[in-house]
Amino acid sequence: MKVLVVEDDAETASYVRDGLERSGHCSDCARTGPEALHLGTESTYDVLIVDRMLPGLDGVSLVKALRGAGVTTPVLFLTALDSIADRVQGLDSGGDDYLVKPFAFSELLARLRALQRRQTGPADDGVLTVGDLVMNARTWRVTRQDRRIDLNPREWRLLEYLMRHAGEVVTRTMLLEKVWDFHFDPRTSVVETHISRLRAKIDRPFESALLKTIRGVGYMIDAP
Repeated sequence: MKVLVVEDDAETASYVRDGLERSGHCSDCARTGPEALHLGTESTYDVLIVDRMLPGLDGVSLVKALRGAGVTTPVLFLTALDSIADRVQGLDSGGDDYLVKPFAFSELLARLRALQRRQTGPADDGVLTVGDLVMNARTWRVTRQDRRIDLNPREWRLLEYLMRHAGEVVTRTMLLEKVWDFHFDPRTSVVETHISRLRAKIDRPFESALLKTIRGVGYMIDAP
């Protein structure tokens, strides 16, 4: 899961982001309303965690602006404003859930998972399969031939993108944009390095290779 944390308090933002990383998720952080509006409209996220009291543009106005721009990403308000009127205002502005500070991180994580399930809908059970390779987003497990494969958050995002486009050629530029959020070529071997690491985990211990390099074009994952 890729999350945008919109929080101007550095300690709270660090706590949330550290917890997300330990749980296998990726996150970006915005400290102001305008910064969050830019990131929310220019990048793709699975969930937004938004504080109500933000400099430059408050949380409610931010969510209204995002919805007005056509952004449908689920929003969880995480705020100290706890009156019924505050909750109603947040939900009516386009928020999908509302959690009051102080909070338990386990509850925050459970709410994020619920929002993700709601977003994917009943047709998506969170399980991707290519041959004998299985990725389960609900349990955060990847297995091949029933053997567990441990991935770091970036490797997870890379494999998920490839599996969602199984049988299709995915270019380096597509991976830079969708997995790293680069809209320019950083002139590094970051894609090639991560592809090599991923191949070492999902292919080399097994008899057949799923991850293929299409020379001069890109990469493709497909069943043999």
